[in-house]
Formats: sequence, C-alpha cells, structure tokens
Amino acid sequence: MMPHLQTCSSSNIFESNHDHHTRYESASLLSQPSLPSIPSLTSQLHHQQYQFPFVSHQCIFTLKGQGSYISSLVLAGKFLFTGSSDKEIRLWMRNTLSPLCENLAHSMAIAGKGAVKSLVVLADKIISAHQDHKIRVWKIESDQESTQKFTHLATLPKLSDHAFKFLNPKNHVQVRRHKTCTWVQHVDTVSALALSNDESLLYSVSWDRTLKIWQTANFKCLESVTNAHDDAINAVALSNDGYVYTGSADKKIKVWKKDYEAKRHSLVATLEKHKSGINALALSPDGSVLYSGACDRSILVWEKDDRGGIVVVGALRGHTKSILCLAVVSNLVFSGSADRTVRIWTGFGRCYSCLAVLEGHRGPVKCLAVANDRHNPSDSTSSYLLYSGSLDCDMKVWQIFVRPP
Repeated sequence: MMPHLQTCSSSNIFESNHDHHTRYESASLLSQPSLPSIPSLTSQLHHQQYQFPFVSHQCIFTLKGQGSYISSLVLAGKFLFTGSSDKEIRLWMRNTLSPLCENLAHSMAIAGKGAVKSLVVLADKIISAHQDHKIRVWKIESDQESTQKFTHLATLPKLSDHAFKFLNPKNHVQVRRHKTCTWVQHVDTVSALALSNDESLLYSVSWDRTLKIWQTANFKCLESVTNAHDDAINAVALSNDGYVYTGSADKKIKVWKKDYEAKRHSLVATLEKHKSGINALALSPDGSVLYSGACDRSILVWEKDDRGGIVVVGALRGHTKSILCLAVVSNLVFSGSADRTVRIWTGFGRCYSCLAVLEGHRGPVKCLAVANDRHNPSDSTSSYLLYSGSLDCDMKVWQIFVRPP
C-alpha cells in the first residue's frame, strides 16, 4: 500500500512476527539492565566545565504507512530512498517527500520476501539488503519525462559467480548439520551494508554470522569471513582508515582490517563491554569515535588510546529501552530507541549532553537518516533534517536548529 502524507500523528505499534527471521528483531526490542560499571558521560558534574549549544526542533510532517513500516533509510543529495517491511523500495524528492511520479512503477521496486533491511547508494545505483538472504543492485534511470525508475541489474551472488563456485567442492561450507552451500551465499537475513571509502568494496553482514566483501566493479564476492561472530550480526560500520566494525547479538563488537599481503581481512580487536545484543553502530565523521547501541539501553562511546587500541570511555544514558539505531552528522549523535523516542547528543572530549528528546512516535524507532539543511552565518545557527522510521508505520521528518551558546 502507498504511504500518504499527513500532519503529525501516530498509530498502533506494528511488528511482523510471522516467521523465524523475526527472532533477532524481537530480541532487540527487549530492554535489559544498563551497564553500572561504565561511567556516564552525561554527568552533571562535567557540565559545569562546558557550555553546550541550544537545540530547538519541530516535526514538519508525518508520512503515514498503511500496514507496513519503513525498515531502512538512506539519503542521496536531493533524494530519499526508503525500504519497507513489505519488500518495497521507494524513491522520494526530499523537498516535498512526494513520489517522483504518478506511475508508482517508476518510483518503486518490489523484490524478494520480507523486509528491506539496509540500503546504500553507489553513484547511479542503489544496493538493497533483504530478509530473503539476497542483495540486489538497482540502476536509477531517468526516462524521457524526467522521472526516475528502478531497473534491476543483479541479485547477489550473481548466478555466474555462484555456479562457478558450486562446481568445486572446495568452495562449499557447511551451514547446518545436513546442509552445505557455496561460501558466496548468505543463508539468512542480510542485515546491513556498507561501502568502502573509495566505493570499490561493498561489505555485507548477516544473521548467518558471516561478513562478506564484494567488488563493486563486477559484484563478485571476494571474501567471506565465516563465523565472524557467535550469533547474528546486526550492524557494520567502516572508517576512512580502513577499519571495519561489526556488531552482533553475541554482545561483541569486532574490528577487522585488510591484510594486503594475505589479501584477506583479519580480526584485530574484540570489544566486549556490552552485556546484551548490539543493534547499531555509527562513527564520528573523522572515524576517531565509535558509538554502539544495544539492548542494555546505553550508547557506548569508544576511542583509540595512545597505543592504538580501542577503549570504552563511557556511556550515554537516558533511553529507557533498547537502542535500535544511530546516526551521526557533524558533532551530533542521534539515537532511536524502543522507548519510542529519538535523542540528540553532543560532546566535548569525554563530556556529553543530551540536547533534546524527540517524542511523537507510537512505536519503537527502527531507522534514522540525517543531513545538513542550511547554516545561518548571521547567528551561527545550523539546521538539520532528520528522518525517523518507526514500527508505528510512520516516518517523521524533523527540523533541528542548533545555536551555539
């Protein structure tokens, strides 16, 4: 069904629970105790040393869903791409959020079964991760009427890649007691995607516990890290200096780096401070700070120490239920939670403050996307647009104003 625009409102929580694929999603909504051993970075004692910016916000409008929720969001210039829980991918103009054309077939793609879990934009292509274990590549084309349409280019692994690997028994791996497959295949929900800094490599993670690396020039699977984690992998983040971070339901964050001599990624660190499944990862713009959100209701802040290791420096606390998604822009961190709110954080060194709590959703906030809107030089006020998707089937668009103290 086609979502429609409406003034800010909300509806009942919607959560699909019709098959085994939702077991990890259901678990991610369950809140668990916070981490008492990790200091809070939002202590009022620290705030006396700094003056934090002032934030105002408003919900501009709500995009109402009808029976499905938006499960993934990605921004690309003037466009917004959304993936839904009922296998739809849509392309919107950000300035109006209206579909690009009246003929929905030109602005919508439907593929696979279940939710579209993640989206990334690669030049004139969009790549989607699906609950049906597949990754799909679409080309965005303009027709003679200057409207946009999706053209399906490939489903990964490509048939040629899979068939070639299938012929050699050495390329088979055991995925269940009596089942094998080629190492290029995902065998469970593909939960997240990320592109390398030069966009030459695509990284995918899955509930099948693997990390896979694909070459974007021809979409061949170059590498598969089998059993990268002990449980479902929910998140992946890439830094500009080549580090790959994966977060899992096994409560661990793992750090990977490509060994150019061996031509494979190797594990360089395992971060084990969370006491529950990790749902989201995000990096600061310069890649120096890693943020992780989990079912323990805390956002942990990680930094590199003097020896090059990665250490937790503290926690951002305030949400009352599981952290489900994170987004970073400039020096702002946005967090969406099963408590139905979005929080905005900023920090100086190791002192952070929650600048605002955005309320209005009637269900867990599952995905976020944020972008710069404009800057007013006269008073140094910055403006941002935040898009939030929730299990209440709504997507809200918020305008955020940040003014220096």
